[in-house]
Amino acid sequence: MPVDPLSPIFQRQRVLAEFGVPAQERLARAHVLVIGAGGLASTLLPVLAAAGVGTLTIVDDDTVAESNLHRQTMHTPGDVGRGKAASAATRLAALAPDAEVRAVDRRFDAVTAEDLLHGVDVLVDASDNPATVLLADRVAAECGIPLVWGSALGYAGQAGVAWDARGTDYRDLFPHGSDSDADTCDVIGVLPSVCAVIGAFMATEALKLLTGIGDPLIGRVAAYDARTGRTREIVYRRDESTRAAVQTATPAPQPSDQNDVSPEELRDLLMTSEPPLLVDVREPWEAEITSIPGSVLIPLGELASRTRELGTGNPVVLYCHRGGRSRQALDLLLQLGFSDVRHLTGGVDAWAVRVDPTASRY
Repeated sequence: MPVDPLSPIFQRQRVLAEFGVPAQERLARAHVLVIGAGGLASTLLPVLAAAGVGTLTIVDDDTVAESNLHRQTMHTPGDVGRGKAASAATRLAALAPDAEVRAVDRRFDAVTAEDLLHGVDVLVDASDNPATVLLADRVAAECGIPLVWGSALGYAGQAGVAWDARGTDYRDLFPHGSDSDADTCDVIGVLPSVCAVIGAFMATEALKLLTGIGDPLIGRVAAYDARTGRTREIVYRRDESTRAAVQTATPAPQPSDQNDVSPEELRDLLMTSEPPLLVDVREPWEAEITSIPGSVLIPLGELASRTRELGTGNPVVLYCHRGGRSRQALDLLLQLGFSDVRHLTGGVDAWAVRVDPTASRY
């Protein structure tokens, strides 16, 4: 039996201002595909099911591990070794027996994406994987549907909406991709309540998109810091010139380790009588969150046209969030003939962990 929008289950929802039966009917007809059945999805999926979403497809090729259980609360110790998608589907079937819940035990990739997205209204990336969210962003744009994304690491998390038809994609937020050597929960850890907060943000955005109620986080990011209890909004926009430059760029050879500088080494260099020129190659919205004192902001997409600003005679040290984009910047400057240039391994995130614990992390 399909989800009944007039069911007493949804009474407290239908009485909401601007909601009513029409919004509940839209939810009952909706199809949401969620990539990932882990920590973010453990809050996101039950909320969507309980709210009355008619069809939920869960895509995950991973299995439940004991180390998942503190934050992936859809799963129990009895599910260890079981596929996450199937385990999640079992929980949702008990919660919302009238909903159609599909478990797909496979990886969301370029080959499977087209078939999986047929008939989907909203795509949600809860994988917290940089490569997967970039793929999800691309295929959502191709299908003309919105993408809800989120991430959680340590004590912080972010959530947003990418919708190409409405003017912004995830790649507008990270034009050069997120850092390739980014830390993971295995290394940094994650507070389980952060996953719950971000999962709730994501569920709310999906419900707003499906019902047409409210102002979705399009071109905006909600960033949450559990240590302070603060949430801030970060606004970004599309830059066609940067996008064109990224699409035409050619990969450069990987620099050698001699061009790396550790956070501790940089700290000591900055204390000398002739400190290096410190260049932040992140986006402006990231610099608003945190930066290393004394640095100059030159986003990676602008670096080639602003090299004159580096001619101070001092050595140059580049940094970004976690080291991926600063390596790209290093490649570029080496190709342009700069010799005394290095980059900060681990980026400003490693700086916060190992040198300045008062610095904000994201």
